[in-house]
Amino acid sequence: MQAKSNDTTHKKEERACPPKPRLPTGGFARRRAVFLDRDGVINHEVNYLARVEDLRLIRGAAAAIRRLNTLGILAVVITNQGGIAKGLFTEKDLHRIHKEIHRRLGRQGARLDGVFYCPHRPEGVVKEYVTVCLCRKPGTLMVEKAVKELDIDFKKSFFVGDATLDILTGKNAGVTTILVETGYGGSDKKHEVTPDFTAKDLSHAVKIIEKHGKK
Repeated sequence: MQAKSNDTTHKKEERACPPKPRLPTGGFARRRAVFLDRDGVINHEVNYLARVEDLRLIRGAAAAIRRLNTLGILAVVITNQGGIAKGLFTEKDLHRIHKEIHRRLGRQGARLDGVFYCPHRPEGVVKEYVTVCLCRKPGTLMVEKAVKELDIDFKKSFFVGDATLDILTGKNAGVTTILVETGYGGSDKKHEVTPDFTAKDLSHAVKIIEKHGKK
């Protein structure tokens, strides 16, 4: 399935599954990154965010992302959006939500450097999206795509999420993982996996990254 781009916000909106990219080897990628789950990390978890009207940023999230920008660390969203396959909302709805997230972050001087999402599920009602894919977390294809397109040094990067699914994705990708206590706070218990660090929220996670991140 071919990847699509949406340039309306001047940020890449990638949909998988793209061809599997070749990862950089030997640590030669130039930039550190923090891969961020979206729901429960940047915005409040509402169990399938389908409308802009239901979007609420978590307090301090914009400031935390702004701090990453200041540090020169890429802020990249990696998010499963299986509600598309379930027919709960469309890709057009998703793009509207992402445009609003960019707008609200921008008002506070924060910037996302990339947004990668997977619209698929193994089960659903929209045939185009019902598939077993490599991009859906805990698969790593979205991370690999970001690494290639944004020239990321994944060995010096972090994955921040609120669910064990995110921590497993980070482990599978070979990056340092941080579980935040916002959103699900790991209560999903879907996977037996231990994060490298635990943080109260994204702001706390960024402080951990500043302290323990490799330069």
